[in-house]
Amino acid sequence: MAEVVARIKLKGKNFEILVDCDKAMAFKKGQNVSANEFFSSDSILYDWKKGLKASESDIKNAFGTTDVFVIAAKIVKEGEMQLPQEYRDKEREMKVSQVIDFISKNCTDPKGGHHPPERIKTALKETGARIDNRPVEEQVPEILKYLQKVLPIRLETKKMSVQVLAAHVGKVYGMLKGYISKEDWQSDGSLLCIIEFPAAIQMSLFDKINGVTHGSAIIKELSA
Repeated sequence: MAEVVARIKLKGKNFEILVDCDKAMAFKKGQNVSANEFFSSDSILYDWKKGLKASESDIKNAFGTTDVFVIAAKIVKEGEMQLPQEYRDKEREMKVSQVIDFISKNCTDPKGGHHPPERIKTALKETGARIDNRPVEEQVPEILKYLQKVLPIRLETKKMSVQVLAAHVGKVYGMLKGYISKEDWQSDGSLLCIIEFPAAIQMSLFDKINGVTHGSAIIKELSA
C-alpha cells in the first residue's frame, strides 16, 4: 500500500509525517505494529507538500519529546490520515462482508430459519441500507429497519439486568448505552439497568463488563 500523510494539530500548529498506510492503520486499530514499521523517516513537518520542516522547539513544546517514533505513534493514534480510495474501498467491502455474515448468523426469518448471505447482500443493495465504520453489532438494528422493507427478518436478542457499583458506572455506562432500554439510578450512585443486545455478543459483552468492574457487576438474564 502507498505511503500517506498523517497529521495532527497541537498547540495551534499542524504537524505532518509520511507513513505506510496499511501498517499505520493496523497500529491505529491496536494491532501489534510498532512505529518504526510504519514510519521510516526522521522528518516531522508543518506541511508535507511544501516541505516545511517543523522546528525542534515547536516539536518539543507540542509533544513533550523529540523522539520521532513516540511522535509518529501519537500522530497516527490521535490524528488523521489521508486514506487513498483503494484503502477506503477495501475497508468498506470488509465491513459489508462482516455485516452480511453477522446478519445471516444472528437474524432469523420469523417463519423459521435464516436468510442466506446472498439474499441479505441483495436486500442491502435493494434498500440502500447505510453501512459505516462502527462495530457491526451497533449498526445492525438500524440496518434491519431497511431490510425489513423487503425481508421478513428479526434479530435474536437477549435481555439482562445489570447492576453496577458507583465506582464503575462511568466506564460501564459508555459501554452499554447503546443497549440500555431502562435505567434506574440508585441513591448511592450505583446503576441498575435493563439491556437488550444481540444474542451473539453475550459472552464478549459479559467479559467486557466483568473486566471493567473486576467481576463486581450483578448480571441476571430476563425473559424476552
